[in-house]
Amino acid sequence: MKITAFEGSPRKNGNSSLLLDAFLEKTAVDAVVKRYRTDELELKPCRGCLMCNVLKHCALRKDDWEKLSEQILDSDVVAFATPIYFHHTTSSMKKLLDRFRSFLHVQITEDGIIHKTHQKWNKKFILLTAHGSSSVEDAASLNELFDFIIETLGPENSIERINAVRLAVRGQIGFDLQQLEKTYVKLGLPAYLAVEDSKKNAEWLATAGYLAENL
Repeated sequence: MKITAFEGSPRKNGNSSLLLDAFLEKTAVDAVVKRYRTDELELKPCRGCLMCNVLKHCALRKDDWEKLSEQILDSDVVAFATPIYFHHTTSSMKKLLDRFRSFLHVQITEDGIIHKTHQKWNKKFILLTAHGSSSVEDAASLNELFDFIIETLGPENSIERINAVRLAVRGQIGFDLQQLEKTYVKLGLPAYLAVEDSKKNAEWLATAGYLAENL
């Protein structure tokens, strides 16, 4: 099994990164895993030139997308871990996702746009998000984008996701109960929430591992 994983947090040991750690730690021992931090990648922004319609690959060259696109196509599993910033993913992760346009042929019609893939896709996608907000609705825009990506790439693809909420402090998902109570007091949240949230945090980490074990 080949797994390509992208970590979108600009902060090391952030909550989404810890979710990705929990996922990758439980992957099969013979899995070939390649992990990247998106803010360390050299990626040019998509120009919307649609030259990928003709070339069947991105027209922008001499950056990391040449290598990454080949690895993505060769992977069985593609995982994305990101915090939610301003109701969406981070800017470095968005730049990566925008380059997925090059996997598609785009036809403009009088009623909209028709997307067709250049290659057949049959992959498992994993989306792991961490929100400072208490509501999963703050990740709705990103979830809708991934729904669109999966649908566009074809019915043979599937996605599993974890949307972990109320994680405003780096590493908070791994805090013990006492640490979490102190954090909530500093954030102005009721300390009693820490009891249930401590269990939820542990469940999210365990679920990330479960997803890996059941690929």
